[in-house]
Amino acid sequence: MRIRLIFSLKNKGAYLPFHHQYILAQFLKGLIVKGGNETFFNYNYFNFSGLKGQTKVSRSGLHYYSSLVTLVLSAPDQEFLDYLLEQVFKTPKIELGNLILSPEYTEKETEPELETANKFVCISPLVLLMPTFDDESGKRFINPDTDEFSDLLYESTLTRMEKSGWYSQEQMESFYKFQVVPDMNYVNKLREQQKKFARIYSVYDMDVKYEVRGYTLPFTLYAAEEVQDFVFKCGLGAFTHKGFGMLDLANNMPSQRTEPYKFKREGFVPYRQHINENLPKREDGDVPDSSEE
Repeated sequence: MRIRLIFSLKNKGAYLPFHHQYILAQFLKGLIVKGGNETFFNYNYFNFSGLKGQTKVSRSGLHYYSSLVTLVLSAPDQEFLDYLLEQVFKTPKIELGNLILSPEYTEKETEPELETANKFVCISPLVLLMPTFDDESGKRFINPDTDEFSDLLYESTLTRMEKSGWYSQEQMESFYKFQVVPDMNYVNKLREQQKKFARIYSVYDMDVKYEVRGYTLPFTLYAAEEVQDFVFKCGLGAFTHKGFGMLDLANNMPSQRTEPYKFKREGFVPYRQHINENLPKREDGDVPDSSEE
């Protein structure tokens, strides 16, 4: 289940750092704990995008100028999402970085028909390696067209699926077909333009700061339909519950596959003329920074 949480922006022109997943992760974790339902305190099978809107780049970060901004939330558990949304709407004024936001309404994405081969784009960075304390290995660059790139994603995905307890041993054994094939035409085009598809991001785990390398690129995933459904709802790679590895189908018109969700506020009229300003970008939506490829 994937939900779009739409906020109104109260101070147009305010900014977030270029890489703000850790800010969103801390905000959402705070709400989960604040709600008091201990069942969800350590729930890790959810995923979320970066904050999407009409932006301009400065040295400070991303300045937001659209009337509305969107955060995409995803989880297979509707009860968890409803709980999280309830906490969001109990907070009429939300400060994220320098942004002042107010939650306005929610939309539900209609579930697409996933096949055994799907082309995805990353709407948040894809992390391959779990770092350890005082270790730089999480920042290691891995070429996307190598077997190691695909193998690491396979191992992390199957580990998470097995830990979930949602699949029988027979099913798990049937998920051995798994291959990530990056769109190297896209990657090479970025390289020619001296743009980056792999950057360094900060992530906090148990109050410890780590630095990891994240990738933002289109790719085709060949895997069983159950595996496709899992990564589409729960994310792909490491730190998915901290906002990394969120995917969307490539060449898909998001505005044509949503319906109102029950958290929509009565009487609120969305700014439909700006509807495209705050939707996830279909390609590399991040901006360059000083990290090395």
